[in-house]
Amino acid sequence: MQNYGMRSPAAITTAAVLLVAACTPLQWVKQDADPGELERDFAACRREAWLRSHEFVWWHDPFGPLVMQDRQGRPVVVRPYAPFSDPLLVEARLEQFCMQDKGYRLVPVEPEK
Repeated sequence: MQNYGMRSPAAITTAAVLLVAACTPLQWVKQDADPGELERDFAACRREAWLRSHEFVWWHDPFGPLVMQDRQGRPVVVRPYAPFSDPLLVEARLEQFCMQDKGYRLVPVEPEK
């Protein structure tokens, strides 16, 4: 029988590094772009991504809403999504593709000094 209560120091260190890296704030950067241009481009990409993601999910959604029960037996309306058709994930990917297509890069925010 294995003891899952003890963890190796390497596993704890790796988990801590991954957790810190996952929490790093990021920003879009483009050479020679002013903040106004960044705001306009980001708003345009966000709008386009929202429209395309909902259109994609509407056409490719194989399931309709379902009524299921939670642990207490109460009815809950859920909408299961097929793989790669969650509108939030599709929207985020499309937004990222749009910004990269406009020449932006996603880089970590430098801490203020």
